[in-house]
Amino acid sequence: MASSTAQIADDAEHGAETARRSDTDTAGHVAHCYRRLMEQMGKAIIGQEKVLDLLLVALFCQGHCILEGVPGLAKTMMISTLSRLLGLDFGRIQFTPDLMPSDITGTEILEEDQATGRRAMRFVRGPLFANMILADEINRTPPKTQAALLQAMQEYQVTVAGEHHALSLPFFVLGTQNPIESEGTYPLPEAQLDRFMLKINVEYPTLDQEIAIALIPTGADPADVEPVLGREEILDIQQVVRRVLIASSIAAYAVRLVRATRPDDDANPGFVRQYVSWGAGPRACQALLMGARARALLDGRTNVSVEDIRFMAKPVLRHRLVTNFTAESENITTDDLIGRLIDELPEVG
Repeated sequence: MASSTAQIADDAEHGAETARRSDTDTAGHVAHCYRRLMEQMGKAIIGQEKVLDLLLVALFCQGHCILEGVPGLAKTMMISTLSRLLGLDFGRIQFTPDLMPSDITGTEILEEDQATGRRAMRFVRGPLFANMILADEINRTPPKTQAALLQAMQEYQVTVAGEHHALSLPFFVLGTQNPIESEGTYPLPEAQLDRFMLKINVEYPTLDQEIAIALIPTGADPADVEPVLGREEILDIQQVVRRVLIASSIAAYAVRLVRATRPDDDANPGFVRQYVSWGAGPRACQALLMGARARALLDGRTNVSVEDIRFMAKPVLRHRLVTNFTAESENITTDDLIGRLIDELPEVG
């Protein structure tokens, strides 16, 4: 009996060691693919490397993103090019005030069989039935349509006429928002924003980058890029991300960082209580740790560092903090507050 128990333990240890070696090999492969993705993306997009980093992090975590930036920063081109590099179906939905849920999920139509003359209902798929969805100006459509999109993001299915229709995996939604105009918009409530893993700010290019962009002829053909990954490989990577190791001390640091955003805790820094109305919830902890895992994997590592946590803090937390009037009057943003927390919070509690 003792020998049998020992054999089971040896087999388990051997299996764990094999899995670790496999994950290490996968991490090296992911890092290699990441470098190729950046190289191929550089043929179509100048700059925006950090945005691409965060898009890949969210994709490998099975998360979704909000992208915020002024018009003309190549958000659509970046996402469509990324879908080609990953071998995924791309769908773009231009959200407008008159868009209805059936316009994105699909609808049933009455169809007559020419041979038999019988009539039957047939489901016609909407643009949500793709792997990578660009929800352009998501805040310009009414809450009913936003809710239909959020159901698809959460459940990976849509419901039409009482029937559930599964979406193809991987399923990745990128909603864009224009920070300039607010007239005629339907801002996402905080509870719905929390469903997006990351909020990514798309910044202006540098001077040298903008000169290079300006020299590209208007209307030039899209760059010829080569696919780097495929659908099955992405699904495999999504599973490996969950096995990336996190030391208990680093996990504790991430949790303390999220908890430090809550103004109702007297132990938190005074500037948080001064400028924040509501802090981030437990879902932010999960997103922060998952994002750090994916970032480590992109770097070829199977363990998370404190720097991974700090890198992911702003995109994970910036849309989960609600600042008060005092912060707005002093032009203090959530990024400013998160930056101060990163600077002041010690690694060891």
